[in-house]
Amino acid sequence: MSQRSLTLSTALFSTRRIARILVAGILLCSATVSIAAQPMGYDENEDDVPFQDEKAWQESAVQLPAAPQQENLVSYFVSPLATATSYVDISSLSVGGDNVVRFTLVTKTSGGATNTTYEGIRCETFEKKIYAFGRPDGSWSPARQPNWKRIIDYGSNRQEAALYKDYFCENAILAGNLKSIVSRFNLKKPITSTYDH
Repeated sequence: MSQRSLTLSTALFSTRRIARILVAGILLCSATVSIAAQPMGYDENEDDVPFQDEKAWQESAVQLPAAPQQENLVSYFVSPLATATSYVDISSLSVGGDNVVRFTLVTKTSGGATNTTYEGIRCETFEKKIYAFGRPDGSWSPARQPNWKRIIDYGSNRQEAALYKDYFCENAILAGNLKSIVSRFNLKKPITSTYDH
């Protein structure tokens, strides 16, 4: 074999070897990227089903209460800016299996107007939902879009925020049971004092 043929053969062998190394490197990188791209929370032994520490939250069925009666209304502090007085109908208070606190809220303005709603509050999400509006004859008008909404916690329209922080929830969980919530209202002893009052 001539020197030139030997050189060509060696170069060809080296080129093939480099090509194999490059292909192996590309395959290794591809496998690493594929593994890294797998979403967290999956277990190969569980048929790629995400981990679920707890069942998905599901709202309980809601039944509207009787119309509020004056003797069951307990006022509570909302804000130094509030121009109306807010009341909770103690007889309407309930805590569902879904951990939602439901209640009738009555707001009376200094001008004599009254607004009545049946609502729910979720401690875990700092949300409220209006289920129905009270009519003057004591019946309910179901809300057209009963969706969960973030609670407003500023100004004079913080009725639900005051209930959330002072009576229903603590550290994003339900503060006690129904009996303890009712007791806080009756004794006028809120969980926290958001304002000096």
